[in-house]
Amino acid sequence: MRALTGRDAAADLVRRYGKRLDAPCGALTHLFPEPEVLAEAEPEGTLGALTAALADGTVRLGPGADRDAARDALAAVPGLGARTIATIRTRALGDPDVPPPGEDGDTPDSWRPWRSYALNHLRAAGELE
Repeated sequence: MRALTGRDAAADLVRRYGKRLDAPCGALTHLFPEPEVLAEAEPEGTLGALTAALADGTVRLGPGADRDAARDALAAVPGLGARTIATIRTRALGDPDVPPPGEDGDTPDSWRPWRSYALNHLRAAGELE
């Protein structure tokens, strides 16, 4: 959700719809809302489309999810752009070899199968935007 909404909006979703923990664990006080909860509470726009697809199983991002099938399912969600899909694949699926959108030919083959990690490292080091 952070890839789609940004940090502040994702935190707001947790505050509004997340399940409060019986006993906080440090600063952790809520669990992120289930897709079904968000799909019902925020049915409009890309957020609604993505949470509905997660809730009904059209998009699977859990352990063992097929990365190619997830990419194709995410691409079918209205409003999700290539950069957001690449970010979701990297973060949610742990895909280490996601080429950046529009830069397939610009990343060296020597970075394979770790293109996602190499690009994240370069961004963190201030080498890329």
